[in-house]
Amino acid sequence: MSENEGEVLKLFGSLLDNDRFNSLLNFTKKTGFSTTEFLNLCQISYIAPGDAADTRLSDNSIDFHTSYTVFEHIPIDILREIIREGNRIIRKNGLFVHRIDYSDHFSHSDKSISAINFLQYGDDEWQKYAGNRYMYMNRLRHDDFIILFESAGHRILGSQTDMDLHIQEILRSGNLRLNDRFSSKPADVLAITGSWMITQKNSE
Repeated sequence: MSENEGEVLKLFGSLLDNDRFNSLLNFTKKTGFSTTEFLNLCQISYIAPGDAADTRLSDNSIDFHTSYTVFEHIPIDILREIIREGNRIIRKNGLFVHRIDYSDHFSHSDKSISAINFLQYGDDEWQKYAGNRYMYMNRLRHDDFIILFESAGHRILGSQTDMDLHIQEILRSGNLRLNDRFSSKPADVLAITGSWMITQKNSE
């Protein structure tokens, strides 16, 4: 931001809080970095260890419930509890904004396999490869997450998906034998490698 001050001013226009912006710019000019000072400046409360399913926050106390490429690493039963807790702590009209990566994370470093390579394995076999705290992936697809949020009493306000044309070609070729858990899903669902999900709790 400090190197592109003019662009930031142009981007935000009248929405920009100038005092806040100047505070951030001034922080970048200081010699020596203080983590505590930075967190205080950004109004961040860093909690670790913490439990997203039991935050100990007050009811109706947050405006946004958000994560970035986290939900794919959490078992579905715990996801349900996290969203339930989110429903408790979010304010009326608050938003759930989550970025989810549906791809086989082994494909991030191994370019010889596709982003849906892991869909060929049954749950028991997949457990042998990724059933640990470091590489666990729940392999839920985009439609599964829609069901998850809707079953938690949410309405989907927006969904921006990433579609992989290469995966569509793989599915059409039949060269990848899908496990029964995934073989009944439409190709246009299986070819989604990631999404932004914006949801809101239904009014009670």
